[in-house]
Amino acid sequence: MQGHSSGQDEPENRPKVGYMIDVPTPLDTTSAVQLVKKLSTLNQAVPEDERTTTVLRYQTDSPRGDQTGFEDALKLARAITSPNLRRLRIVSFVEGEISGHSVLPIIASDALITTSQTIIGDASAAESITDPTIVLTYESIAERRGLFPKPIVAAFIDPGLELAEITRVGGEQEFVTGKTLEQLRKTGDVLRENVWSQAGIPLKLDAKELRSARISAGIVNSAEEAAEVLDLADLKQLDQLATMGEAQGVLLEISGSIADGRVKRWQSNLNATLKSDTINTWLIAIDSTGGNLDGSMTLAGSFANPEPPLQTVAGMISVEARGDSALIALACKPLFMKSDATLGGPGSDAINQNTLMRYDELIDQIAASTNRPTSLIRGLLDPTMKVFQYTNRKTGRIRYATENDLTLDADDPAFEKAKWIRGERVQLEEGLTSQTAISLGLVDGEATSIEDAALKVGLPKTPPLVSDRGLIRFVENLGRSNSVAFMLLFIGFIALSAEASAPGLSVPGFIALTCFALFFWMKFLAGTAEWLELIAFTLGLICIAIEIFVLPGVGIFGIGGVLLTLMGIVLMSQTFVFPENSFQLQILNRGIWTALASVLGLIGGVVAIRFMLPHVPLMRGLMMEPANQAYITEAEKLADFSNLLGQTGVSSTPLRPAGKVKIGNDLVQVVSTGSVVAAGQPVRVTEVNGTRVVVEPIEEV
Repeated sequence: MQGHSSGQDEPENRPKVGYMIDVPTPLDTTSAVQLVKKLSTLNQAVPEDERTTTVLRYQTDSPRGDQTGFEDALKLARAITSPNLRRLRIVSFVEGEISGHSVLPIIASDALITTSQTIIGDASAAESITDPTIVLTYESIAERRGLFPKPIVAAFIDPGLELAEITRVGGEQEFVTGKTLEQLRKTGDVLRENVWSQAGIPLKLDAKELRSARISAGIVNSAEEAAEVLDLADLKQLDQLATMGEAQGVLLEISGSIADGRVKRWQSNLNATLKSDTINTWLIAIDSTGGNLDGSMTLAGSFANPEPPLQTVAGMISVEARGDSALIALACKPLFMKSDATLGGPGSDAINQNTLMRYDELIDQIAASTNRPTSLIRGLLDPTMKVFQYTNRKTGRIRYATENDLTLDADDPAFEKAKWIRGERVQLEEGLTSQTAISLGLVDGEATSIEDAALKVGLPKTPPLVSDRGLIRFVENLGRSNSVAFMLLFIGFIALSAEASAPGLSVPGFIALTCFALFFWMKFLAGTAEWLELIAFTLGLICIAIEIFVLPGVGIFGIGGVLLTLMGIVLMSQTFVFPENSFQLQILNRGIWTALASVLGLIGGVVAIRFMLPHVPLMRGLMMEPANQAYITEAEKLADFSNLLGQTGVSSTPLRPAGKVKIGNDLVQVVSTGSVVAAGQPVRVTEVNGTRVVVEPIEEV
């Protein structure tokens, strides 16, 4: 009983923790949807009988909230005030000036905390005329929540209203506007009044006025002080949070090249973990050079927007995340790197600005979901983009953008550009170290190992790998080893040489076939080999066999077979055909040297078998003994005329130079040494070579 009682008291005694989400200004459709999704996920993670404080932080150095669309602001405001988020206590934390329709979600909050620089108001800044429907919506939201007095909200959205704080004759204090204010003045029921805004002047309230109106719960200087005002032991950034409650996860290792088949298998394995409600965290270990932008975009899109019951997709770069694989890493939040790892830089897939244009919206969504600079993400993918560091002249705020991005949404581009001081270009072409990536806000911290990253995420230990056959993972890891690939090819070609010397699909043939099959399987699972490469490699071997066994001699089949074989080996080691960046050129050079060195095994095998293996007792059975050449020569003769050498005879026909000669009783076909010999002239046999008998005339004395 005592233990049970202690368990019941534990939720009340444990330190209260709140969670903070950054709200972008201006707010767009994508950001509004992402915020609602984050709040819904957090709400589902909170126990039924508890209520968790969630702080929406508005950070801005200029009143750019006036660019927020009314529908986008209303989407977030309705979600905040809906029963679907009843387990969350929503607090707005405003650190700068907010105007336009970004004011609406603040009005919908349960509480408000400000800094000394806070200014809120002029909600109609984006509207040319006052829309009565919008006014009613603002007043309805305010009445539902009760944080902002209805007259203040009316003055926010309608600058034509005069707002005053009055003290009635009976001592009651209240805010009044418009006709109500005029009526009270006429009746003389106003003892004192303090005009907060004149008619025709948009209402803006600073931190002191918000505090005086008992709207703001406190004026603070930092998030830590905000936590104290809210009676919280800690205020954690939700984007860097692993999970609510106990974290349980799985580990996915993304290594080698990115390919369609591998992406589908990874997605299938990860989605299978969500069938159990116990898994709420994915930890993604990345060591990849990319290779397929479409596949990386697919994974990044799903990682940046985890669906319940999944709460967190965390990333760990153990060695490198180059090319398009950098996007997969940047879609994870939080993201950790080893101190010697690399983020970005040229990879296996050459990416340019035209290619990225197809994914502009998705990249923006990923940047908004992870709160990372969009321009830096694009710059890591496209090395031709020039991203600079800009510093706000007034506030000192740092921003990373291209020259076009800096003034893209500004009403007055020249004025917006004048507000910023352009600094040095951010060097993204060759990738980033962990320290640089952290300083740029792309990475959340360093981790020494997968286990360390798991602990930082909130997992008790390194999670188990996603369901996948261990043999496949083993072969994939082998596929990334250049030495193993070289040895398989080298041994395969030596065995092929032995088989060529002793045809019959014996042991060497089986070894060669096994080595070549393993090489292709490794490269196929590693994502660099497809069926086209296998066809080229196989055709090359067939052409070499035709040259050796069917059409001997150095001809088109031999040369073509070697070229096809080399091409197949090289293409199996890369995801591209022609190199388009420095990294691809390195891969191509490595593949060519591997192919050339392995083909040397064919030449070395022939030499070894011809000169060495016949002298090895156990290997003699693999070699055919060379036939006796003298025996073959004798066997090929139609007749043996060696006994005629030196004998004499008489030509029966003219020898021009061939003809016939009668030697003894035999008539023999002969050729003369070159001169014409008349019929009936004596001749002598000077040479016998098989059936070829050579004679010369005998000069008469």
